[in-house]
Amino acid sequence: MSRLTMESNQIQKHLDELYRNMSRRIYASPPGTCPVDISLSFLRMSHAQTCGKCTPCRVGLGRLAEMLESVLDGEADITIIDKIEKTAQAIASTADCAIGTETAKGILLGIRGFRDDYIEHITKGRCICGLKQSVACVDQCPAHVDIPGYIALVKAGLYGDAVRLIRKDNPFPSVCAYVCEHPCEDRCRRSMMDDAVNICGIKRYAVDHASTTEIPVCAEKTKKKVAIVGGGPGGLTAAYYLTIMGHSVTVYEQRHKLGGMLRYGIPDYRLPQDILDKDINHIIETGVNTKLDTTVGTDITVDELKQKYDAVYLSVGAHGDRKLGIEGEDAPNVVSAVEMLRSIGEGEKIDMHNKNVVVVGGGNVAMDATRTCLRLGAKHVTCVYRRRVEDMTALMEEIEEAKAEGVEILPLFAPARVERNKKGIATALWAQPQIISYIGSDGRAGIRKSDLDEVRIEADYIIVAIGQQSLLRPFEDHGITTKRGRIQAENSSFVEGSGNVFAGGDAVSGPATVILAVAAGKVAAANIDEFLGYNHRISVDVEIPLPDLTTSPACGRVNIKAKNIKNIEGNFELASIGMTDEECAQECSRCLRCDHFGYGGFKGGRLAEW
Repeated sequence: MSRLTMESNQIQKHLDELYRNMSRRIYASPPGTCPVDISLSFLRMSHAQTCGKCTPCRVGLGRLAEMLESVLDGEADITIIDKIEKTAQAIASTADCAIGTETAKGILLGIRGFRDDYIEHITKGRCICGLKQSVACVDQCPAHVDIPGYIALVKAGLYGDAVRLIRKDNPFPSVCAYVCEHPCEDRCRRSMMDDAVNICGIKRYAVDHASTTEIPVCAEKTKKKVAIVGGGPGGLTAAYYLTIMGHSVTVYEQRHKLGGMLRYGIPDYRLPQDILDKDINHIIETGVNTKLDTTVGTDITVDELKQKYDAVYLSVGAHGDRKLGIEGEDAPNVVSAVEMLRSIGEGEKIDMHNKNVVVVGGGNVAMDATRTCLRLGAKHVTCVYRRRVEDMTALMEEIEEAKAEGVEILPLFAPARVERNKKGIATALWAQPQIISYIGSDGRAGIRKSDLDEVRIEADYIIVAIGQQSLLRPFEDHGITTKRGRIQAENSSFVEGSGNVFAGGDAVSGPATVILAVAAGKVAAANIDEFLGYNHRISVDVEIPLPDLTTSPACGRVNIKAKNIKNIEGNFELASIGMTDEECAQECSRCLRCDHFGYGGFKGGRLAEW
C-alpha cells in the first residue's frame, strides 16, 4: 500500500522561510558593509547550492571560501590576492553549470572592484570601506536628511519641529513629501523584519499637519553676491542656504514663476500648486532676490553675471525633449511630453476630448503624460514601451495607478514609424514587437527585434516621453565646458577654468530626481560659501525625542492610497490620500531608530550641522 506517497513539504517550508529572511537581509544591507565579508557570505551560500558533480564547484568554491576567510582573519599575505583571482577565473572557465560560473564571476568582480579593501585587510587587519553613515536611510537620501529624527518628532506630535528639522538639509519638505522617489526606503533596516518604513508617507503627514514654521535667522551680511541661474529645486535650494549664510543671492528664472520642472513638469494631481508655493514662499521670505522672465544668454550673458557677481551657480533643468528618430515624427500632432506638461503648467490645456492618444516611454514623465491625457478628456490612452513593464523606470505605484485609471500599457513594442494622412497629420503609430534578450552590464534585460509583424496603433495624438536634455548653448558660447550635453563640473560643483562658476543638477548629471537636485544645491551652497572665504554652518535647534524601549514586533507597512476617481476628465485634484492619525502612529512605531541603537550610537547617530 505504499507504491506512491504524498511528500511532506515541511522541510522545504522552513527552507523557504530561511531564503526569505536571507533575501531581506541582503536587500537591506546598508552602505558601508564590508565588501569582503559580503563576498564570503555570497560564496558560502552559492557553494551550498551546488550539486557537487563537478570539481570546480565542489572543491574550487570551497578553496575560495578558505582563502577569503584567511583574508578576514588576518592570516594571509599579499600573494593570496592573485591566487584568489586565478582560482576564481579557473572556476568561471571550467564549471559545468551557471551556479559555479556566476559565483566565480562574482568573486572576480569583487577582487577587481575593491582590491584596495583586500589589501587593507591583509596589511592592517581592517576594512577601509568602513561605515560611511551609520543610519542607512540617511545615507541613501542624497540630501542626508535626518530621517529617524523627524519620524521621532512626528511620533511625538511635534510636526512643526519635524518640518524644521527636514529644512536643515532640504528646503522642499512639502514637495518631497508628495513627489519624492524615496530612495531612503531602499535600504531601510526594517525590511530585514518585514518591509521598509513608509518614510515618504510620514513626511507627508508631517507637512500636512504642521503649522507655519518660522523663517530661519540669517547670518550677518557678508556683502558677497551670488547669481543663481534657474529657479527650480536645485537653484532655489542653493539660494536658500546661501541666503541663510549671509550672502546676497539673486535667482534668474526664464519663466513667469519659480519652480522649474516642479511647476512645469509635474501635474497638479500629483503636486498641487499651493503645496509647491508653500515651500517656495518660505525660501523667498529668507531674503532671496528673483528676476523672472529673464533668459540667461539673451537678456544677460554668463560673462556679465561672472563680472557682476562674486560667484555664479548654473542650475538649469532638463527642459529640452529627445526625438524618436523615426519617419513621420515631425507631424504637428506628435508632441513631446515635456512640452505638453509645460503648456498645462502655464495654463494652456490641449483639447483631447474623445481622442485616441499614444504615449511613448516608460519613465515617470511618461506616466504623468498618460494620466494627464485622461484628465484632458482622451477616449483611450496607450503607453508603448520597448521593454517589459518590470523594466520601466517609473515608480511602480505610478504605473499601477495609471493602469487603474484606464491606461493601457503595451510593453515590448518599439516605435517604428508614424503614419500620416495627405495633410501630414499623424493618424497612427506603427510599433515593432520586441523579444527579451540577454542581460546587459547594467543588469537590465536587453531587447531585440522579434519575427512578428509591425502593429498599427491608431492615434489622434502621439506623446513622446523618452528622455529630456538641458539646453546649454548659451553657456557653451561663453566658455563653459560641456560633454554629451552635460556641463563638466567637479564633485564640489566647481566648473574648472571658469573662474567663479559652479554648476549642478540636471545640467551636470542629466535628468534626475527632485531630491538629487536638492542635494546638488546643498553641495553647491557649501562650496560656494567656502569659495567666498567663509565657513558658515547650517544647523537647527530641535531636540530629538529618545526612542521607546519596545520589542517592535513584525508589522505590515501602511501605504499611501489612491483615490477612486469615477469621472476623471477635467479632474486635476490630488489623486492620493495621506495617512490617517492611526496609520501614521503605527508607521512611526515601525522605525527601528537606527540613529540611537546599533552603530548609530557609536557615531552619535546624526550630523547636527553641515
